[in-house]
Amino acid sequence: MIFLEAKEVVKKFANHTALDGLSLQVPQGVVYGLLGPNGAGKTTLIRIINQITRPDSGEIIFDGHRLAPQDIAQIGYLPEERGLYKKMKVGEEAVYLAQLKGLSRHDALIRLKYWFEKFEIQPWWDKKVEELSKGMQQKLQFVVTVLHEPKLLIFDEPFSGFDPINANLLKNEMMELRQKGATILFSTHNMSSVEEVCDNVTLINRSKDVLSGTVDDIREKYKEGLFEIKFKADDSAVAKVREMFGAEAKERKGSICRAEVRLPADLTPNQLIHKLNDTVELVGFNEKLPSINEIFIKVVGNK
Repeated sequence: MIFLEAKEVVKKFANHTALDGLSLQVPQGVVYGLLGPNGAGKTTLIRIINQITRPDSGEIIFDGHRLAPQDIAQIGYLPEERGLYKKMKVGEEAVYLAQLKGLSRHDALIRLKYWFEKFEIQPWWDKKVEELSKGMQQKLQFVVTVLHEPKLLIFDEPFSGFDPINANLLKNEMMELRQKGATILFSTHNMSSVEEVCDNVTLINRSKDVLSGTVDDIREKYKEGLFEIKFKADDSAVAKVREMFGAEAKERKGSICRAEVRLPADLTPNQLIHKLNDTVELVGFNEKLPSINEIFIKVVGNK
């Protein structure tokens, strides 16, 4: 089921076209990566979904109907530019923001107790926000983003400024929220966590959607017939692999050598395995799929 859909969305600012007929379909209950270089149009699309700005043309379909003002109650948005009232006390601000999202004070306090204990920020309840470290403030903003249990969560560069431990904490929470039924739109220009976090992606470049699909399908589409092989190596075996397949040794540990072999046009993978076994003692054979980062560089670099 498609939960969120953008249909031919166009948005212009003066002489700049931020989105040029962009379309995408976000299935329900997935983590959907919105990828692209800085200035590609990702944040503009997010602002349109959040009804901060309107498209010049096109439309957004939300949970089966055209996006309407009341739908904002079902959206949680963690912007790239963090924004908290620095002089307010942490607990006071968290309750206030929860009430803005429609929670009663009683329900807000119950849910905040759970999240503050989970994120180990309970001792900061009566401190001013400005006394928190940047990482602690980001934890607080994450909590108030998810507190009202929205159907759609939008995270714009959520790991920016986080150390690896807290970044991993947020990744785990994102996965748990997805398991509970939330649909997550995850915007980033950093490819390092995309394969770990995302089910589907759309790559936006120069205001247009240039690539969409599941992470697995996209990696499969851009594969180049490369295989990583491991074989028992002596100088003779390494020379044979180089001579027959043009493969240079990448790594040699003890008696095991690792190399990359490109599949010849006239062979299937199984035939390649047989040919390798006739040449060396093969102990490992795996297809090498390109990373999302490699695909990103290739696609964006060609545009």
